[in-house]
Amino acid sequence: MVFNTGSALLDGIVLAVVSRDVQGTYGYKITQDVRQVLEVSESTLYPVLRRLQKEECLEVYDVPCDGRVRRYYKMTEKGRVQLNLYKSEWYLYSQKISKIFEEAGI
Repeated sequence: MVFNTGSALLDGIVLAVVSRDVQGTYGYKITQDVRQVLEVSESTLYPVLRRLQKEECLEVYDVPCDGRVRRYYKMTEKGRVQLNLYKSEWYLYSQKISKIFEEAGI
């Protein structure tokens, strides 16, 4: 993709992916889900997860799995509020950009 993904958009995408499961989801699955729509590395996404945890948008818990421990990320109420803000901002932003492209005949 030729467009850069800013940190706010990446935060919003990660929150949206985590919000799909009320019980939360584990880090590797989050990275795979995000990578279905964006070219982004795991080394980019794990700092996003840590930052969202630090900002109390996500809570973390560990679950044993096949002799290892999987770290799960779950949406907090603060995370839901932030996701709703991102969604409304994205809607307005994307509408404006689409309008410019439409007016250009694209």
